[in-house]
Amino acid sequence: MTRRASVCLIARTSPADWKITAFSTWSLSKLAEHLIKQKVTTAISQETLRRILREGKVSWKTTTTWKASNDPEFIAKMHRVLTPYDSPPANGRVICVDEFGPLNLMPRKGKTWGPVRHPRRLRATYNRYAGVMRMLAALDVATGKLYYRIRPRRRWREFLGLLKALRARWPGEKLYLVLDNFSPHKHAKVLAWAADNDVQLVFLPTYGSWLNWIEAEFAALRYFALNGTDHRSHEEQNAAITAYVRWRNARAGPKTNFAPASPIRSWTEYPAKVA
Repeated sequence: MTRRASVCLIARTSPADWKITAFSTWSLSKLAEHLIKQKVTTAISQETLRRILREGKVSWKTTTTWKASNDPEFIAKMHRVLTPYDSPPANGRVICVDEFGPLNLMPRKGKTWGPVRHPRRLRATYNRYAGVMRMLAALDVATGKLYYRIRPRRRWREFLGLLKALRARWPGEKLYLVLDNFSPHKHAKVLAWAADNDVQLVFLPTYGSWLNWIEAEFAALRYFALNGTDHRSHEEQNAAITAYVRWRNARAGPKTNFAPASPIRSWTEYPAKVA
């Protein structure tokens, strides 16, 4: 193994792997000191170390979390979701539904262009006297358009109201609704109404929200409409969301090719670890 490869390999380890308990992660200076102690090199500057890591495709990353599904029918449920994505049913329309929020009135960190070393400033203190709102939204896979309503609560009543609005929008078509296992989605009155109105509920596997196509749209909404803002009223914030959704829908197109190269498509059982 070359010296550069050794540097990159050690950088990807944890200090705990070397019985070091004084700190939990490497800084460039601590890593350089450790490399010298391990006799990988006799001397190395932080800039040289930074360049070696960059050339070795080792970068500074934020730690992320993951939650494994405990659903024994994960694979079967996953394919029940992927099938209408890949081959939309001829007799109906596939709709992804979910809730987004809470919509607080608060300064939100974001990114914007500005002068070097002069970041845009937002207030650090705020209150929640105006309460919070919730968005109930639906993504039409056939057109890629978003439909939504903002309400103060997200009970089964509000959810059923959204479903009735979707039913009225596409009369005569069977609706296939992809949704998670949130309790209002499984309320007895919701299930009964769906059965009586040609609406099929396609539930995600437990801890499988990433299979809901609308999640990607929520990420974009948060990034483009909310991050970097500091709205002082719900009316102001709701207007910003409305403007973004109108802009987005004017440019929307059919949703196709859900994770075409993802290893999930070859799973025959749920893996022990999902990164």
